[in-house]
Amino acid sequence: MAKAHLRLVTPATVKRTVAPRRLPNGKLRTREYLTEAEVERLMAAAKGNRWGHRDATMALVAYRHGLRASERVDLRWEQVEFKTATLHVRRVKKGTPSTHPILGDELRALRRLQRDQEPKSPFVFTSERGAPFTTAGFARMIERAGTEAKLGFKAHPHMLRHACGYALANKGHDTRALQAYLGLATFNTPCGTPSCHRRGSRISGVARVLIINAQGNAA
Repeated sequence: MAKAHLRLVTPATVKRTVAPRRLPNGKLRTREYLTEAEVERLMAAAKGNRWGHRDATMALVAYRHGLRASERVDLRWEQVEFKTATLHVRRVKKGTPSTHPILGDELRALRRLQRDQEPKSPFVFTSERGAPFTTAGFARMIERAGTEAKLGFKAHPHMLRHACGYALANKGHDTRALQAYLGLATFNTPCGTPSCHRRGSRISGVARVLIINAQGNAA
C-alpha cells in the first residue's frame, strides 16, 4: 500500500507566550474620581434597578464615608447607630477606624432598607437570596449604573471613595482631615495622592506642600 504524502501545515491557533496586559488607568479614562453631580446621576440611575433603593443606598454610603468595596460589603447593622446618627467605620489595609456622622437622607435610606430587608441579616447590604453582597456584584452594578447615567467612561466602585476625598478637599478640608476621614494609615497611598483629590480643590498652601512631599517620598 502506497504511503500517504505528509506535508507541514501552518497551525491555525496562535500560541501566546505573554498574556495580554491590562491598559493603565490613564489610557482608559482621564481621571479616577467622580464629581458630586456625577455621583448624583449615578445614584439616580441605580434607583431604576430592580432593587433600586438598595443599590442607590450602597452608592450613597460608599460615597459619603469613602468606603472601599470590601468595607462596604462587610458593613453590618451593628455598626449603624440610629439613635445617635453615627456610623462606626472599620477599615481594611491597616487603615484607622473612625466614627462618622450620618446625614438625614442617608439615615432615612438606611432605616427603610433595614425595615424592608427580607430575610433579615446582620449585613446591611444583601442579595435577594439573603447572602451578603459581593465586591464583584457591586462592581457590576456601578458599571451598569454608570453606563445608564451616560458618564462617558467606565465607572468602578473605588471612584466613589476617590469622589469622597475630592469633595472634602474641594470644600477646603486639609490633608490631615482627609487622612483621618478616609482612614489612611499614611498619606503615601493612591487614595491620598493629589491625582485623586487635587483638581479644583482649595487646599491650603501648607497642605499642598505636604501632598507634594508625600508624593515624592512614595516615588
